[in-house]
Amino acid sequence: MIRRKQALAITAVIAALSLTAACGGSNGEKKDAKGDGDSAKGYSGAATAVINPSDAKGGELKLWSPQDVDYLDPARAYYGFVWNMQRLYIRSLLAYDSKPGKDGTKVVPDLAEALPVITDDGKTYTLKLKDGVKFEDGSPITSKDIKYGVERVFAQDVLSGGPTYLIDLLDQGQKYPGPYKDTDPDKMGLKSVETPDDKTIVFKLATANSDFSYLLAMPSSSPVPVGKDTGATYTNKPISTGPYKVESFTAGKGATFVRNENWDPKTDPIRKGLPDKVSFTVTTNPDDMDQRLLSGDIDMAVDGTGVQQAAKNKILKDPNLKKNADNPFTGYIRYFAFPQTVAPFDNIECRKAVIYAADPKSLQTARGGPTSGDLGANMLPPGIPGSDKSYDPFGLTKGKPQEDKAKEALKACGKADGFETTIAVRNNRAPEVKTAESLQAALAKVGIKATIDQYDGKLSSSTIGSPENVKKKNYGIIVMGWGADYNSGSGFLQPLVDGSFILPNGNNNYTELNDNEVNGLFDKAAAAATPEAAAPFYTEINKKVMEKALYLPINFDKALVYHNPRLTNVFFNESYGKIDLATVGIKQ
Repeated sequence: MIRRKQALAITAVIAALSLTAACGGSNGEKKDAKGDGDSAKGYSGAATAVINPSDAKGGELKLWSPQDVDYLDPARAYYGFVWNMQRLYIRSLLAYDSKPGKDGTKVVPDLAEALPVITDDGKTYTLKLKDGVKFEDGSPITSKDIKYGVERVFAQDVLSGGPTYLIDLLDQGQKYPGPYKDTDPDKMGLKSVETPDDKTIVFKLATANSDFSYLLAMPSSSPVPVGKDTGATYTNKPISTGPYKVESFTAGKGATFVRNENWDPKTDPIRKGLPDKVSFTVTTNPDDMDQRLLSGDIDMAVDGTGVQQAAKNKILKDPNLKKNADNPFTGYIRYFAFPQTVAPFDNIECRKAVIYAADPKSLQTARGGPTSGDLGANMLPPGIPGSDKSYDPFGLTKGKPQEDKAKEALKACGKADGFETTIAVRNNRAPEVKTAESLQAALAKVGIKATIDQYDGKLSSSTIGSPENVKKKNYGIIVMGWGADYNSGSGFLQPLVDGSFILPNGNNNYTELNDNEVNGLFDKAAAAATPEAAAPFYTEINKKVMEKALYLPINFDKALVYHNPRLTNVFFNESYGKIDLATVGIKQ
């Protein structure tokens, strides 16, 4: 069971992070005349199928982003678009398959020759490496290289920044300090990971965890050769195991990737390695980036958050541009949370009053209209196992305020004339501010007076992430967004609704829900034999949370993404919510 007592390091800039969902069309949006809104050709075609399939090699893939990478080091990277870029040069034991649709959410062998053999009632995972897998210098990858890569995650004093799930599951009271302080002469001191031979690696968990295979598909489960590790500076030139290697990297400017001659495609069914070269450029002008993208000067805005409003308007009005655009789910959900420690939101009927009073269509418009996302119905977005997009207990997808129900709820909570509250919203997120204003206007119609407090968005962890401060500031409603680290109901819901995740700072369980039944369902899901077997528990958790009226979903987030028509093998991988860089090529 992953039960972290620390905040998940998901910040605003990880808006790109989404390990879920991509599909075409949008709520209430008309299809093109030929009906290609959801087809393999035309608008949003890449959301469900492969566009321009080809095995042609050559050319330079030009990637731009308004956001720099956090780290190239696989132990430290946490931005979603960086995880996608790392498919170019990093291989892990397992990986998400490079296929469109639901197949892209499946974990398949990468460096491992097969999926893990799971024994000991789900507590032992054994994997064997494929023959012929090598580092960029031609040296063979061994199980000890994998273990060393995992051990590096424990060196948080040197390599902070990345996810730490492996520490939570594998430390087991050892207090392992990481390889830099390891007293073992071979730097192999982590007891819960064994390497009986150069091809076999065994992970021993203290308790069963049905999500562990997802963790083995993260970049942090990739090999690092101990002799080439440079600690904190390893991020400048990590050693490649994929089709490309890092030729150069300059923070704030970009990177260049060239072919890795020691990558053997016969061992790698996930990556195609088609371009001769991949360049990554950081820009401070997103509108200029969009212009270059639409003119064909560059190939893709790799951050995956979509074009700016000016380019969006241009694309949607021009059929020739629109056919090269997609509107996939990002895997994020946008929502309002009601802290139960702030009166009168300790009363479920007062929470229901806010939910019914809201104008869902107005909230969607505030975020940018139908292309910004489908109307939210519940707290588990499409693509996450166990999700049910049709589950809509409060009728939010009807798109209209339900003022009569809101007034009934106000009477039931003893506030027939309404009440006063405060909406907390980040000041550096214009769509969030607009949604707060939309809710404020809707609440006023039923007698609820909401004051909007725009706080410094850079201080989220200490502002809304501090339960003490939330209560002090009378934050009855909090505007936020969330995306999972991995494609599981646990990865998505647990930080939001598991009572053990309530923290004094960096808290994400804003409602402060600590329900024994909900917490227990997470334990049951973790003990399930497979992720598929765990999915029904997440369905049940989602329903129980929604029944408590703790959240008002705004939308299941989408982005309008444009790609250069010269690209081949274009499709959105549902586990990343982005065009899969593992297969993209250039039309020759």
